[in-house]
Amino acid sequence: MSSVQSQQEQLSQSDPSPSSNSCSSFELIDMDAGSLYEPVSPHWFYCKIIDSKETWIPFNSEDSQQLEEAYNSGKDCNGRVVPTDGGRYDVHLGERMRYAVYWDELASEVRRCTWFYKGDKDNKYVPYSESFSQVLEETYMLAVTLDEWKKKLESPNREIIILHNPKLMVHYQPVAGSDDWGSAPTEQGRPRTVKRGVENISVDIHCGEPLQIDHLVFVVHGIGPACDLRFRSIVQCVNDFRSVSLNLLQTHFKKAQENQQIGRVEFLPVNWHSPLHSTGVDVDLQRITLPSINRLRHFTNDTILDVFFYNSPTYCQTIVDTVASEMNRIYTLFLQRNPDFKGGVSIAGHSLGSLILFDILTNQKDSLGDIDSEKDSLNIVMDQGDTPTLEEDLKKLQLSEFFDIFEKEKVDKEALGINRPTLQPASGANIPKESEFCSSSNARNGDYLDVGIGQVSVKYPRLIYKPEIFFAFGSPIGMFLTVRGLKRIDPNYRFPTCKGFFNIYHPFDPVAYRIEPMVVPGVEFEPMLIPHHKGRKRMHLELREGLTRMSMDLKNNLLGSLRMAWKSFTRAPYPALQVSEAAEETEAEPESTSEKPSDVNPEETSVADKEEVLPINVGMLNGGQRIDYVLQEKPIESFNEYLFALQSHLCYWESEDTVLLVLKEIYQTQGIFLDQPLQ
Repeated sequence: MSSVQSQQEQLSQSDPSPSSNSCSSFELIDMDAGSLYEPVSPHWFYCKIIDSKETWIPFNSEDSQQLEEAYNSGKDCNGRVVPTDGGRYDVHLGERMRYAVYWDELASEVRRCTWFYKGDKDNKYVPYSESFSQVLEETYMLAVTLDEWKKKLESPNREIIILHNPKLMVHYQPVAGSDDWGSAPTEQGRPRTVKRGVENISVDIHCGEPLQIDHLVFVVHGIGPACDLRFRSIVQCVNDFRSVSLNLLQTHFKKAQENQQIGRVEFLPVNWHSPLHSTGVDVDLQRITLPSINRLRHFTNDTILDVFFYNSPTYCQTIVDTVASEMNRIYTLFLQRNPDFKGGVSIAGHSLGSLILFDILTNQKDSLGDIDSEKDSLNIVMDQGDTPTLEEDLKKLQLSEFFDIFEKEKVDKEALGINRPTLQPASGANIPKESEFCSSSNARNGDYLDVGIGQVSVKYPRLIYKPEIFFAFGSPIGMFLTVRGLKRIDPNYRFPTCKGFFNIYHPFDPVAYRIEPMVVPGVEFEPMLIPHHKGRKRMHLELREGLTRMSMDLKNNLLGSLRMAWKSFTRAPYPALQVSEAAEETEAEPESTSEKPSDVNPEETSVADKEEVLPINVGMLNGGQRIDYVLQEKPIESFNEYLFALQSHLCYWESEDTVLLVLKEIYQTQGIFLDQPLQ
């Protein structure tokens, strides 16, 4: 071993400067310092059960530092609580446990880690217990100070650890059935690497999140307990969404961050599936479920039936109550933990979750009694104080002789379908006929107001805040409204308490439907194309669009030369996010067409050019802005739409393009814009 030690001394002398990326930088410092001992730097970890295996995850550097400061404060750790992960978790220092703040989750063990060994089935390092790590550290200190190595230790689990030298420390698992007279440690299986200090193991440690929270977004899941193809929960998926947002803030809002204008957006999950299936309905379903194809039937009961539950008055009431009460509860708790929060609140829903939020929003009332909001209330007739009586209505219809019969039989206006509320504004002038908005004008709606669009007869709860924007991901809202009998949404209609509405979807999403054609049913036009987060369109889409545009222009005989054809091929695509540029293109296009007025027939203008020139009025549901926004498919997805259909419905959680659009619209309400507008 002397030759090994001499080589280590030569190596330390040739490169005395430590490297943070080197696995042995800490030991090199010790040896170069002439056997001077330096205490190890601890880092705090927590344990998560992932795929039925324990995985130790490091806290970010800021949280670990706060935990270490609390540990070294000299105060009793019992009862000491340290908020971590942006305030979403609390660490009870005395218990060494980590608890979720806003949702139900199993508590995680927390450990102050200094020594690690490599796991048996993967390359991830596992920390030793705090007590045994202290024993290892004391042994290491003596070995460094006295320069006496080959120290052998036995852990409480009968694991053998041998410290050969600062660079070679190994761990042996105990052999089943061995005793004090058993085989030697070197014969007890393959040795595992032992490392001292977190800087010597390969693990990603993040810097932490900005303390300032600018905006709060509640995220409601769709059907079933799993939200993606990896069968992860809404909590895990929203964690991904939040992580993507933090990365995009650094890359696309860098100037605002440097000027300390922004902090971050907090995304919090809202779970309604667990409360619904804890009502005992699963037991009832199990009694009537056939025993064959058990896994498929269990999946159906646990996932697909959520759609039917929502169309049941009993369980729909449970769902809307759970969603609204959870958002109100979390909002109240969030304000208690963040008393300096001055930002706004938005809501987002995926799949069926977006429909739940849509129904809740359409049934909100402005608690402040705002005049404009009252005009936009859906309950246009039943909320009016001067509603004509049944006798007056029968008199207008020249049916007065039937009034006594109706009164005797206790038949009221609701039973006759008179003054049924519709999805239109409540302004007194120029109210179109109900048939323009709803085809099922004779349907009854129960005891509660359901805004006349076929909603289940439930009492919709009130939110204690006014959402600024409603984001729908992969939403079936348009389909459900159509199935409920709604043919058209009045262009003047808007949510009573929410100003913005964005319907975001992947082009291959089998669950997603558009909204704008219900506002403007007589016009065909494309949705807004969401630009790639790195700018412009994906190359295969630009190529396809260019070829399509050129062939269309040639077919309509609008171009008289190859030069004009090439100009059409290279023409910049229609802007996807910049609404203000639509007016500029509207003004610029007539100038180019006015050069040869005799060569162009206005009636022969292509549909694509009309879409670029004519502004599209999609109503006030999103404050006059466009509503439908479509993502760009990846090149591999364009080869087979059916193959990627299911994945497309679950792609939003890790989609940089989706997250960037959400951040852009949120910060735009605060007067903060992207560093460079995307095209």
